[in-house]
Amino acid sequence: MSSVQQARETLGARLRELRKQSGLSGLELARLAGWDNSKVSRYEHGKQTPTEQDIHTWCALTDAPLQVGDLIATVRNVEAAWLEWKRIQSHNAQKKTGQLETESKLIRGYDPDLVPGLLQTQDYATEILRECIQFIGGPDDLAAAVSARMERQQVLRKGAKRFHFLLAEQALYTTVGSDGIMVGQLEHLVAQVRSSRLALGIIPRTARFRVPVTNFLMYDIRQVQVETVSAELTVTQPREVALYERAFQILAKHAAKGEAARVLIQRALETRAS
Repeated sequence: MSSVQQARETLGARLRELRKQSGLSGLELARLAGWDNSKVSRYEHGKQTPTEQDIHTWCALTDAPLQVGDLIATVRNVEAAWLEWKRIQSHNAQKKTGQLETESKLIRGYDPDLVPGLLQTQDYATEILRECIQFIGGPDDLAAAVSARMERQQVLRKGAKRFHFLLAEQALYTTVGSDGIMVGQLEHLVAQVRSSRLALGIIPRTARFRVPVTNFLMYDIRQVQVETVSAELTVTQPREVALYERAFQILAKHAAKGEAARVLIQRALETRAS
């Protein structure tokens, strides 16, 4: 079963629950909405994705107006949640991500293994994108993709935005390219610790386990992007975004900051330099 179909069926189950709670049968709901008799069944069994207007109608007839926002967010995700990595690593996808970063006031992220894109040096980014292209396949537009990623970093210097990134200490030791590339990347991170526009935290390797989480980026409190092996998941449902918000706060509480973060980066840097 595809991810899209699973999402449709999950949405259908939520719609069915609202209908049953209201005491309406499927035929009654269809009649009140002015729909074909089979439309309710198609929605509830994940055979068809409802429109946003249909969600408004469903919630009005089942006396569930507070569910509208969350259900519409789900509808928007059903067809667009998964973005194949072949598209993610492309030049055009990098530019679209840049637009999202430009529109956001607060960008936060966590990564357990790598330095996030906005903090990568050009050499580090080149190695990351090269490995991804080789692993996934597809068009080899490495130079354009790297250029777009570097261009995205201008957002760090423009406007009244705030940035808060958390890295697991392992990210300082994961070898990307060569020792020389890693030295340049770690020196860049040391400089970022002193930035007044950006907060950088390092979660020590010995930190106690608190929350099950993979890498993610949060744009304000409206959207989260999570990377998987084959695709990128976009999360916009308020209740799910709230979980990532909570996870970030827990991780931030246990991260080394300021001078303590600089010491951890410097220790990794000395390991590479030696």
